[in-house]
Amino acid sequence: MRIAVVGRGLIGSAAARHLTLMGHEVTLIGPSEPTEFATHNGPFGSHYDEGRITRGLDPYPFWSRVSLASISRYRDIEAASGVPFFNEVGAMMSGPADSDYVHSLETVMAGNGVMAERFDGAEIAARFPYFQFPDDTRAYYQPKEAGHISPRNLVRAQGIAATRGGAQIIDAEVLDVRDGVTGAVIKLAGQTLRFDRAIVAAGGFTNKLMDDALPLTVYARTVAMFRVTDAEAARLAWMPSLIHVYPTGEDPYLLPAIKYPDGHHYLKIGGDRVDIELTNDEDMRDWFRSGGSVEVGEMLTDMIRDRMPDLAIQEVVVKPCVTTFTPHNHPIIDMLGNHIAVAVAGCGRGAKNSDELGRLAAEAVMGRTDPDTRVPV
Repeated sequence: MRIAVVGRGLIGSAAARHLTLMGHEVTLIGPSEPTEFATHNGPFGSHYDEGRITRGLDPYPFWSRVSLASISRYRDIEAASGVPFFNEVGAMMSGPADSDYVHSLETVMAGNGVMAERFDGAEIAARFPYFQFPDDTRAYYQPKEAGHISPRNLVRAQGIAATRGGAQIIDAEVLDVRDGVTGAVIKLAGQTLRFDRAIVAAGGFTNKLMDDALPLTVYARTVAMFRVTDAEAARLAWMPSLIHVYPTGEDPYLLPAIKYPDGHHYLKIGGDRVDIELTNDEDMRDWFRSGGSVEVGEMLTDMIRDRMPDLAIQEVVVKPCVTTFTPHNHPIIDMLGNHIAVAVAGCGRGAKNSDELGRLAAEAVMGRTDPDTRVPV
């Protein structure tokens, strides 16, 4: 079967690889990462980065399940593509010991068989001296099959593995997708392509191509990057990725020192709760071109100084991204019409588990939709 995948991000590139493994003739379509955000007029993606947390730990059963499935295939994807993207430095999740969050985390750990070490109060600082926590904190540390991934390199790895499996890649913006009488019709600048079926996995830009058919909410997000010296990065070499939940419900994520393309090491913190809704395509483009929120960057800086008071920061850089949510806190991976499937909405959790979401998309376009990912009614 001839199948197009619209969107060369984390879920789309994964779907393309899985479809080639299923024996289909696959075309993966979407623009490459722009070189200059400020002048770029096309769509953007949120995977233009070197750090995302990965772990099986999660207070939600679905997200733990799809994460564990994806992580189990990381090394196979690296081998198939020759592109490394997974750093197994471990991951930790923490919060008030008597909170619903920690109790949910413990329930999911037991149900999904996630192996993690427990630390309470002063035990955390003794084991992880670069962190500081309130005395009532409980933490779970997953040392294996956890840490961080480079989303940029994961996308690259998936694309290479897909092409080695026979897929074609078209570096172009898709202008329109239609459910035709006999198949999917995809319009690019200057040409129209026809396929038996198609998957639309265009992140926050998906609804633009689907006539706003999906119940999606897209929020502007800002991340803060903290440049440190090589010596400071070496001191933190085995620092795990971290998510800490405050009593207020805020749950920022923190990545250890990662080397970026400019040659410097940066820690990264994100997960702000400043909800700026982006209601249309141009709002999203403007947000990516804006460079992010300086005010949110200052809030995130206060958070990292609260958690790591001894961190020697050389420079703070803020960057924009977007997060797409659904009403049921699960992605939408389902058929819309006879020939078109959609795979969208990581709900702020979709990078680490994108390979499994891509596999579910490949199944959905063949008519086998997972009940957890259907369009909510």
